[in-house]
Amino acid sequence: MDDSCRESSDYEILAEIGQGAYGKVYKARERRGQQRFIAVKRLNIPEEPESGIPQFVIREVALLRKIEHFNHPNIVKLLNVSTGWQNQKLDLTLVFEYIDQDLTAFLSRASEKGLARDKIKDVMRQLLSGLDFLHTNTVIHRDLKPDNVLVSCRGEVKIADFGLARIYTYHIALTPCVVTLWYRAPEVLLQSSYMSSVDMWSAGCIFAELFLLRPLFRGFTEIQQLQKIFEIIGLPGEEDWPIESPVCYSPAWAEKKPTKQLLPSLTHEENDLLSQFLAFSPAHRISACRALAHPFLADCNSEDE
Repeated sequence: MDDSCRESSDYEILAEIGQGAYGKVYKARERRGQQRFIAVKRLNIPEEPESGIPQFVIREVALLRKIEHFNHPNIVKLLNVSTGWQNQKLDLTLVFEYIDQDLTAFLSRASEKGLARDKIKDVMRQLLSGLDFLHTNTVIHRDLKPDNVLVSCRGEVKIADFGLARIYTYHIALTPCVVTLWYRAPEVLLQSSYMSSVDMWSAGCIFAELFLLRPLFRGFTEIQQLQKIFEIIGLPGEEDWPIESPVCYSPAWAEKKPTKQLLPSLTHEENDLLSQFLAFSPAHRISACRALAHPFLADCNSEDE
């Protein structure tokens, strides 16, 4: 094992399970106590004394510290944070509870017949409960996608990876380069202002994916992504187009279609909820709290249609 993967006296590294631009994530086991499995996120940051620790790192740790106090069941738990210098690099280690798989892996193992309606309801209730908690505490996740939604072997759903998350106010300057393309809301694609409703669009994309077992909008450029969105939800009226957007409105984007039945395979109730997630206007998009009260999700004992 090389120096970059050195072990702590508190845990034993078992395997690499993920990699990003600034570091890696490992599966590990505690050496003491319960000897639980844990997830170790190790960030190796080049030494730049004049600039200090990058803002995105400070932001992620601060947000995790802010929300860990509440111990919400649908937010991944931060167990420890440690720092040190190694090979002229700042070695920042975040230790999280270990969850068996993400939603992408979970869906890849689903039957060709798809998920049971009760399972879809259960996943969405837990996801929305986590989002409602974040938004109530003025946190926008900004990168909600199946890779960042964890599903335990016991069916627990937890939102993870807060590297792009922000605490928001009404006048905050937010970057347009957020949210993985397939789950990115129209206002972000149009370089318009945005709020917590961007997470609700992403949740709607995940909701559709639970039925389809594949992403709903699969564009490879921002323009293509917008076109694929309008093919499904219809082209909005010019009056709904963000005034500040540098992208010009054009009827050539797509033919306008009714949005009552976005996916023919879904029931009326399911399509109604999906259409509220995928409302073009952020002001008309459903909140996590209201989505939990929607008839499709509100009655835990209701029969599948």
